[in-house]
Amino acid sequence: MNKLEIKNLTKTYGRKKANDHITVTLENGVYGLLGPNGAGKTTLMKQITTLITPTSGEIIYNDKNIKGLDEKYRALIGYLPQDFGAYKNFSAKQFLQYVAALKGLSGKAATKKIEELLNLVGLYEVRNKAVGKFSGGMKRRVGIAQVLLNDPKILVLDEPTAGLDPQERARFRNLISRISKDKIIILSTHIISDIESIAKETIMIKDGAILMKGTHQDILQGMEGKVYSIKTTSEDEVYEIQNKYKTVNIQRGVNDVELRIISNKMPPYKETKDVEPKFEDVYMFYFDLENTREV
Repeated sequence: MNKLEIKNLTKTYGRKKANDHITVTLENGVYGLLGPNGAGKTTLMKQITTLITPTSGEIIYNDKNIKGLDEKYRALIGYLPQDFGAYKNFSAKQFLQYVAALKGLSGKAATKKIEELLNLVGLYEVRNKAVGKFSGGMKRRVGIAQVLLNDPKILVLDEPTAGLDPQERARFRNLISRISKDKIIILSTHIISDIESIAKETIMIKDGAILMKGTHQDILQGMEGKVYSIKTTSEDEVYEIQNKYKTVNIQRGVNDVELRIISNKMPPYKETKDVEPKFEDVYMFYFDLENTREV
């Protein structure tokens, strides 16, 4: 079992606190990192991967401070940034051989590991094809393969499914779920369905601090009685509702309009009903900075 303890982690830039006393414990499994742009997600991930140094606080891996572990800790980390790039003229196999050499792997051990990973990510049949000719999803899978070369115990993935089509996103999620049994995987994304699909817990960050951490059920329970559906045939009412409440969705039918809104109390409209909350509602409730009307 792996255990990563983040204790009062703070990172400041001048007067701005990018991370503000973050405390959280992670064990094997997938954790979704959810928050708006500028919330502090990337800063947190870069501290976990030792790319930047905390202003204060500490990170403990299996009861040992990572400062003392130094290179031993870095060898346990796999990091896939959002802008991952591979040499486009290299084949998938050549690129993995190159990265393996950089990580100190060579000979039969490297060859065996590369073949295993190419099979794992579903690229073995195209292993000799130039990476530059791969689709976005295939390139992402090459990225996962290269971070797995040293069998890391902690994987940090920054927007790994951004720009992928639904089929590639589903394939990528399945891959992440498959390898999460003996790893801590931190998945930062704006695609809520990715977190809903595979994360055992979600960590919500706002203004550099943890707003909430819990299972999907825990988080959705806090939204019960706050999400409503309103049907109307009046365009004036549609305009009024949009301006008065946080509006998640507007669906126009043949004869009416249905609005999904968030409110702490039932809105005073004739065709209003309480509906089951979804993760999209959670995001709108906590992070919709443009629509801060009555809730």
